[in-house]
This record gives sequence, C-alpha cells and structure tokens, in this order.
Amino acid sequence: MMAAQPLIRTKRTEEVVNGISTQVVCTEFSNYIFVVLTQYGKIGSLITVTPDSKSSDIGTPMFSTKVLLGKDEALTHVCAKNLVTFVSQEAGNRPVLLGLALKDSNIDSIKAMRDLIKTCQVW
Repeated sequence: MMAAQPLIRTKRTEEVVNGISTQVVCTEFSNYIFVVLTQYGKIGSLITVTPDSKSSDIGTPMFSTKVLLGKDEALTHVCAKNLVTFVSQEAGNRPVLLGLALKDSNIDSIKAMRDLIKTCQVW
C-alpha cells in the first residue's frame, strides 16, 4: 500500500535578505496557491493575484491584484505582481493569495525574495 499524500502541501524557509530575517511559507490548495512573505513574523496584508482571462494576448497574461486586507497602496500592488506572478504562471494560471509584511521593498530585495519563494515550490 502506498503512503497517502498529505491533502495540503506546504514548504517553508527563512533567510536573511538585505540584513532582515525573511520567512516564506507556500501552501498549495486545489484552487489557489497561498504564499506568505514576512519580515515581521505575521501575515500582514492579504493580496490576491489573479490572471486576467480577458487578456487579448495569450502569450503574456495580464494579472489583477486586489488588496483584501491591509493598506491598499500602489506599492503593495507592484510588489505583489513582482513577487508572485511567476507562481501563478507555473501553477497553471491558478490565482495566488499573498500575505505580505515587508520592512524592505527595494527592487534588489524583491528579486531576492522572489528567489526565496521559488525554493518553496509546492505547485
């Protein structure tokens, strides 16, 4: 008899990014991927990143972001898109729910955090 697969797959990691301890937890659900990226040890803002079905060019899907919880600021949307659009694309265009609590959102840190998310691939 084969061992049963867990219903929910989760991976987590922690790394220092630009001098700040950064935790990532990625969890796969059947209809979306949940990614938590925090430098405060809490979930912070919740943002959905969803592929737009009405995108005219099939090759490069557009993504919609929506802040469900937390401050709805332009930077939040930019960070969310930069951090997790690749997750949605690699997961068959499933929506991503992102928990985001950053002290540092400069572009080099965002790139490093994106690589950190890649190490927690559950999709």
